[in-house]
Amino acid sequence: MTGIRFLVLGSAAGGGLPQWNCNCSNCSAARRPSSGLRPQTQSSLAVSVDGQNWAIFNASPDIRQQIQQTPQLHPRELRDSPIKSVVITNGDVDHIGGLLTIRESQRFDLFTTSAIETVLVQNPVFRVLNPLFVSRKVIRINDAFSPLDGLEARIFAVPGKVALYMEEGEPELGVEGEQTVGIEFAIRDKRAYYIPGCATLPMWLAERVRGADLVFFDGTMFTDDEMIRVGAGTKTALRMGHMPISGEGGSLEALAALEISQLVYVHINNTNPIWRRGPERRLVEAAGFLVGRDGMEIILD
Repeated sequence: MTGIRFLVLGSAAGGGLPQWNCNCSNCSAARRPSSGLRPQTQSSLAVSVDGQNWAIFNASPDIRQQIQQTPQLHPRELRDSPIKSVVITNGDVDHIGGLLTIRESQRFDLFTTSAIETVLVQNPVFRVLNPLFVSRKVIRINDAFSPLDGLEARIFAVPGKVALYMEEGEPELGVEGEQTVGIEFAIRDKRAYYIPGCATLPMWLAERVRGADLVFFDGTMFTDDEMIRVGAGTKTALRMGHMPISGEGGSLEALAALEISQLVYVHINNTNPIWRRGPERRLVEAAGFLVGRDGMEIILD
């Protein structure tokens, strides 16, 4: 194995597809095998440089199902896991909930920023992560670290907001700090990025990802008012801390101009029309983007 292997464990936003209490057109279709729209689990990415040892980026509440449907992550001995580390990009429930599932005295490194570590420390339920087995490592913005032998990564702040359960009144939007981060991967001459949550694309971030070999990017909503239009909620994408795909200032137009070799939308909300064939998906694919799906694998040689 000479490249870096990216495996999408979960491509959907919080709640997954179908969401348990939603009967929008996408969720309804995902419950019908004949529709062709397959159910998708909540946001998570697995990365390997040798096909044997894996780092997980965001621990989805669906992680047990994701491991079960991914043979590469199955135990190879009586008590074993190919998962060597877990890296968290923000404190959202759909990114930390799975830590409660992988608590059975299995060794792995847990990488977080100090802000996300504080969230975990302040919630006593995460004490189930036995410190004799789980080594918690705090990383600073723009510091390099190695979630796996042979893999160099770096976290960087992206515009976002605090997790929903931490909001008190109207939260500050577009904050650049330790609450929401992206991941940069480097191996030899290849660059890849994982940015599942992002509120805006400022010039500095656009220049950072320009010319990258691969970018996984926040595809939560197609339009800013998507949930309002569908009748599934009252908040806009921007109010939820997510950059819409379409429209003026949308991620589709902004990213398409950056000469990125492969672009993949992940963290896709259940209401997003790009899940199914139609004008919205055609627009995305015509711009050279892929719509992420559970089990999608991309290898950078």
